[in-house]
Amino acid sequence: MQTNYCDMANDSFKIKDWIDDRQKHGQITFLFREVVARFPAITEQAVKNALNRLVNQDVIISVRKGFYVIVPVEYALRGLVPPEAYINELMGFLGRPYYVALLNAAAFYGAAHQRPQQLSVVCGFPFLRDAKTQKTRINFVVTRKNIPQKWLKTFRTESDDIQVSTPELTAADLITFQKEIGGLNRASTVLVELSEVLNFNKLDKVFFDYVPIASIQRLGYLLENELEQPKQAEILYAKALKAGCKLQKIPLKCSKKTDGYKTDTKWKIIINEQIETDV
Repeated sequence: MQTNYCDMANDSFKIKDWIDDRQKHGQITFLFREVVARFPAITEQAVKNALNRLVNQDVIISVRKGFYVIVPVEYALRGLVPPEAYINELMGFLGRPYYVALLNAAAFYGAAHQRPQQLSVVCGFPFLRDAKTQKTRINFVVTRKNIPQKWLKTFRTESDDIQVSTPELTAADLITFQKEIGGLNRASTVLVELSEVLNFNKLDKVFFDYVPIASIQRLGYLLENELEQPKQAEILYAKALKAGCKLQKIPLKCSKKTDGYKTDTKWKIIINEQIETDV
């Protein structure tokens, strides 16, 4: 069968016009099935071909199969769109509860220390592979627990509202998911700045049901003994006991031997790691 390049060009122009109009109305994402429904006279394969050409031209980005992001004019030179701009739409498409977490969440409270190179997102089970484009990456951290909506905060981006962990949940997650950000020293560095906006007086049973007790212990120990935040630590300790948390002896660093190291009697932390921050 002979390829009709005129028809191919017409298909691309029609779809490009539709995409431009969508952007004018403040929408920067769309689904493959929406294009197919909008252009019933164009075959699905022809739609795929047209969209692939637009991806190659940096007009749109394919973030997930069936999910596309329009590259606004202000990002055209870089050929990328910050994931924060479309993460809410993406998670709705995937049907997953979520929140922006870790270093990215800390950045919303002025405590990133360094600009994160990827977007970290905590989402519900089952496992979800990371979303990668040529220039961006979304790192999905999966939890089997129900995400506590009470401990999320809504922020407005240029295009949409997004869910971000509160400072208190961010602090706990930095300990729980420390491997995702480079370890305990990196977590401690961010906690130095994040501690300025923490308010542990608000903590409730929902918080302690979600956060592992081991993370509470490590966080409390660090605040009290390494980060010069004894008042914050004392509030966290009192709230943890009130919530019925049973503290058991655990190492500060899981992957390191514990023989011969002292134990903090209050937090029951085996001090088998020396903390060094960058501040």
